[in-house]
Amino acid sequence: MINFIPIFPLALVVYPGEELNLHIFEPRYKELITECFAEAKPFGIPTVLEEGVAETGTMVEITEIVQVYEDGRMDIKTRGIRVFQVLELIESIPDKLFSGAIVSYPNNDASTKPFISFKILDSVYILHRLLNVTKNFNKKVADIMSYDMAHHAGLSLKEEYELLCLFKEEQRLEYLRRHLEKVIPVITGMEQLKEKIIINGSFKKIKGFNLN
Repeated sequence: MINFIPIFPLALVVYPGEELNLHIFEPRYKELITECFAEAKPFGIPTVLEEGVAETGTMVEITEIVQVYEDGRMDIKTRGIRVFQVLELIESIPDKLFSGAIVSYPNNDASTKPFISFKILDSVYILHRLLNVTKNFNKKVADIMSYDMAHHAGLSLKEEYELLCLFKEEQRLEYLRRHLEKVIPVITGMEQLKEKIIINGSFKKIKGFNLN
């Protein structure tokens, strides 16, 4: 399936099923949101990286316009629907301030893998304990997917985008597993270093080494 969609490029990654709150203040995007909400149609958020607008993004639907200010600014709630790939950017649309794109929708395996997901979720919680943060996923463990964990696994924007470009759930989970396998020892080492710095200067009780 190929079609034309309005786009709202942002320097973030949105995943299918994710709820995203946005404050809309630019005239072109106030127009985009007003039109999409009135016609009950979704729009695309392609990720913006250092190189520019990336070729992969996520369709989102507007679930609620929370507030409209006197100057037209808006607070809105959206939800990610499906991943798309940009075939062609349309920078200028007649009589519109916003841009668009011709996109296709890759086949995307979104089936849950509870056993694999549970092990990775455990690593996510280990990371959170090390960082002294708390996250409640508000889902049954069996229903938690890679998309649910991705923003909470310490990925960079580029890494989050790389995960978005994987279209099999097992591949996404493996990506997270490898990332956490690398980052947890680093954080653990930092915590140990912090403890050494804190106790430096205190009286140490250390048994001497016996040369005999």
